[in-house]
Amino acid sequence: MLDPRLLRAFVTIADTGSFTTAADRLHMTQSTISQQVARLEEAIGRPLIDRAARSVQLTATGERLLGHARRILALQSEAVTLLADTAGTASVRIGMPDDIATTEMTRMFAAFSKRHREVRLDVTTGLSIDLTKRYRGGEFDIVVVKEGAPSSDHLAAYPEPIAWYAAEDIDWSDPVPLVTFPPGGLYRDAMFERIERERKRWYVAFTSSSLGSVLSAVEAGLGLSLLPSGTTRGRQVRQFTEFGTHPAMVVSLYSWEAGGIVGELAAEMQLALKARFGAT
Repeated sequence: MLDPRLLRAFVTIADTGSFTTAADRLHMTQSTISQQVARLEEAIGRPLIDRAARSVQLTATGERLLGHARRILALQSEAVTLLADTAGTASVRIGMPDDIATTEMTRMFAAFSKRHREVRLDVTTGLSIDLTKRYRGGEFDIVVVKEGAPSSDHLAAYPEPIAWYAAEDIDWSDPVPLVTFPPGGLYRDAMFERIERERKRWYVAFTSSSLGSVLSAVEAGLGLSLLPSGTTRGRQVRQFTEFGTHPAMVVSLYSWEAGGIVGELAAEMQLALKARFGAT
């Protein structure tokens, strides 16, 4: 491996055409810079400077090395600059359901990142049951989940109204087609339990882990689904009232830390959730 200090001495001599000027530029004695060039020549095994010439001239090997030496020194400078920049060196891991990662929430994330360039936000969306398990296992620093009731260590909790929805102007026959999330999805079991109480025959017509896909399937008339009411705004769906009302879910926020960067971000996420769902 070629020592960058030796390469810098060699390049400076080539640029200035003088051992004396190069030594002054690098703030070293002429004997020191001569020794560094000699060490570089020893490492390469060939002379780099023609010492028989009256002025400084590079040998053929020296000319071949010069361009590579400049690139090596440039890469070293880039690496030093990169490592001196702390941007993205601290990771905060966040888990949340797909519909919580709204434009408002991600804009808040963007503003937070601008204030804290050292922070890299790693956001994972998924089903609340899985997110809760992973948070308890230490995989997330902050998590937002939907659940029947919040655990005692929650930072904040907000009610989320849910209801049955169907496509407009479609009458459902027997059996009733359902649009659901995959097994383990929060609304899936609630749907099955409720429709069994209604003594209706049913089948699963469409399954997706994406809320957007579930909404599109309901809108297209593939079946009924139990959904957060706030997510249906702007969709061509109607509330299906034959099954009556359904108890609200709870949107809960959890954080392992109350202070520091994680605590600050959790507090801002709490404000974003409060603006959306209202305080309780």
